[in-house]
Parts: sequence; C-alpha cells; structure tokens
Amino acid sequence: MAFPFGRRRKHPPETATVLRGGKPQAAGEAWHASQSGDLSRMLRALDKPTNPIDRHFLLLKIVEATYKERQNPPMRDLCKRVAQMHVDEFPRIAAPLKKDLGTMPRVPTFVWLASLLAEDGEYDAAIKVCQLAQRYGLRDGTKGSFEARIGGIRKAKQRAQQER
Repeated sequence: MAFPFGRRRKHPPETATVLRGGKPQAAGEAWHASQSGDLSRMLRALDKPTNPIDRHFLLLKIVEATYKERQNPPMRDLCKRVAQMHVDEFPRIAAPLKKDLGTMPRVPTFVWLASLLAEDGEYDAAIKVCQLAQRYGLRDGTKGSFEARIGGIRKAKQRAQQER
C-alpha cells in the first residue's frame, strides 16, 4: 500500500505527548520503549526515570512479551523477575494508575506471575501474589477471579504433596 506522505510510521514519533495527572507532558523513554515492541529497548528503559503510569506500562509490556516466550528458560526467568518487580512496585503505582485512568484496570502481571510460580511448584508464593491482587481490588478476567485461582493453586499443591 502506498502512503501519500512517505513511509507509514511503525512507532509513535519520539516527540509524543501523553496526559499524566490530567496534564500533557512529553513522553519519556519508558513510554516510547513500551510502545516500541522492542524487548531490548524496554529492558534498557527499566533504569530510566519516569512517572508511575509509564513505569506500569513498561513493566507490563516486558512481562507480556516474555510470558509469550515462557517455554524458553531464560525468558521464563526474565518474565518472573520483571513480574516480581512489577508486583513489588505496585504499591507506588496503584493510586496514580487508578486516578489517571479513572478505574483500576486489569493487571495481567499478577495472573501471569501466579501461573509461573504455580507451574514451578512455588504454590505459596503464587497464592500470595493472588492475595495481593485481591487487596488491590484487581480481577483476573475469569468468573471466579483470584479467589477461584487460589483454590486451584491449593488443589495443585495438595496433588503435588500426595505424589511425593
């Protein structure tokens, strides 16, 4: 397809403006990296200063990209590490995120981390992640939400203990 003004941009321009706290501001590297789809760039942006909203989306995009590749052991480890970072930083992210978006969004990092931990036999840690998600009022997108997920993890833990 031909574009009348040259090539179509694949990524947002580096001069993008975002609304944070209801005020426009220049998008920083964390935002640009999260929009790029480039995992290397996203990882480099982890050390860059940013606001809690852009930090949230940067961490979320890294976890999403690495979770898709979780069958690859280094990617699985990276996914768990960054997901744990996201969960650990969530106390600083939650209030600004809810204020900026008007509601608490779905945060799949909690689901993905709990799943990875449970798959790796770290059942108690997986349950703690689900309980933390509940404290923030998060939902996992399923009918039973995190309560049902916790029940499933407890059953998996019992099965694993019986198999020993």
